[in-house]
Amino acid sequence: MSDIKLSALNLVPIREGQSDQDAISDMVKLAQNLEELDYERYWIAEHHNAPNLVSSATALLIQHTLEHTSKIRVGSGGIMLPNHAPLIVAEQFGTMETVFPDRVDLGLGRAPGTDMMTASALRRDQHNGVYEFPEEVEQLATYFGPGNQQTYVRAYPAVGKNVPLYILGSSTDSAHLAARKGLPYVFAGHFAPQQMKEAIEIYKELFEPSEVLSKPYVIVCLNAIVADTDTQAEYLATTQAQVMVSITRGRMQPVQPPTDDLKGLLTPTEYEIAKQRMQSSLIGSEETVKQKLQSFIDEYGEIDELMAISYIYDQEAQLESYRKLKNIISTF
Repeated sequence: MSDIKLSALNLVPIREGQSDQDAISDMVKLAQNLEELDYERYWIAEHHNAPNLVSSATALLIQHTLEHTSKIRVGSGGIMLPNHAPLIVAEQFGTMETVFPDRVDLGLGRAPGTDMMTASALRRDQHNGVYEFPEEVEQLATYFGPGNQQTYVRAYPAVGKNVPLYILGSSTDSAHLAARKGLPYVFAGHFAPQQMKEAIEIYKELFEPSEVLSKPYVIVCLNAIVADTDTQAEYLATTQAQVMVSITRGRMQPVQPPTDDLKGLLTPTEYEIAKQRMQSSLIGSEETVKQKLQSFIDEYGEIDELMAISYIYDQEAQLESYRKLKNIISTF
């Protein structure tokens, strides 16, 4: 467990009272701070038609972050492949790898990252992208591979760049694919923990060694909020609860400040759902979160990397949470 790596995911949310530009500036500042804390990687998600998120042009944000950092790996959590031609993705990420060598990751998802109407506006085919995901992952691997394995159509300057591919999942489907292709597997436990245990087990049991990996590599993304006390962390986590409820209500409002009256803001059903989500998150003091992380390992098995996402309104409190999480991992 002492060898576990620590990374972060950012959806580039807009906080209440902020502009789009503010959110992007915060994205860069957080990346710089996590780089100083020696976080392994910093991934940016892809979402569309979401007025509270600025992460639609993911590749541009990754490039912008790379330009303002010097060593932390930066990548996609993920590029939603049904929305994009693999050739274009390879050209974009091959170019970034050329400019910023050994710092670019390409996490790949099979969902559209939006609602179905927006997905229809995004997609380049008649909704076949989800079903073609395995073949398109293979296309990307070829585009980034050596010249003697290329076909006539090549993704310059991606040829030979070997940009690492990661398979993202929120169900068991992608676990099979990641295992069969011998690629790292990233599970979205921060919003879809229901099938997490089964998916990780499937990936580990069915894993086939490849040129990329000799053994399984599991990254789990979890909500994490660490503060001086459990009470303070739970108070900060009321922001996360409001984010989750905003999504289920279809309102997609900016990130809200924490509240002392969460129960009064939510319906009884929403409040219970929020409590359940908090229980599956790493929320509490350093001691409490360390215990929760150990309990997670006991239940789900060893993981290679924890990717944290922290919906905290106050940016200093957010950074302190990431700092405390790093302390926990470092002394585990």
